[in-house]
Amino acid sequence: MRWLAVCLLLISACSIAPAEDVQATPAPGMAPSKVLIVYLSRTNNTKAVAGMIHQAVGGTLVALEVESPYPANYQATVQQVARENETGFLPPLRTKIANMEQYDVVFVGFPTWGMQLPPPMKSFLKQYNLSGKTIVPFNTNAGYGVGSSFETVKALALNSSVVEGFSTRGGIERDGVLYVMEGNKKKQVKEAVNTWLKKINLLFSK
Repeated sequence: MRWLAVCLLLISACSIAPAEDVQATPAPGMAPSKVLIVYLSRTNNTKAVAGMIHQAVGGTLVALEVESPYPANYQATVQQVARENETGFLPPLRTKIANMEQYDVVFVGFPTWGMQLPPPMKSFLKQYNLSGKTIVPFNTNAGYGVGSSFETVKALALNSSVVEGFSTRGGIERDGVLYVMEGNKKKQVKEAVNTWLKKINLLFSK
């Protein structure tokens, strides 16, 4: 039964929902060079949201990749992720970020996998020293929400300021619904992203 639940919930998609009540410190003059946007994306929906954020605030945009890619087969990936979550395994990352100390704001984007934070993003948060930085989570999901993912970000970034996150509904890989960030959907999500960035005081001049 637990495996079935994970199978139903490993998806990359979206429903706009806040993560924390904490607000970011206003940064009207912050330079884009101080901003890092790291995202994990399987069906490119989270990638699309990362691109919208990048367009709005600038900064460095980085795709998070693991040394051993997950299977292309959806069910195989569901099973692998379930095992990793059960054992606490943190997949080694291929992505390397130099000069992490130069960034003051770090956006972290990911789909909801099994109602949890994906193991690769856990690897990232544990691998780098993010002390003193503002951490901004954003998420896509298949309609089940963020699960425990935003809380896990907060737990893994104890010495950082984790601000209100963004979540939006994307595709449903289980049902063969993959990339959905097109047409009116893309426009609606972009408007929601900009509204969220204004709310947390991070829609600043480039």
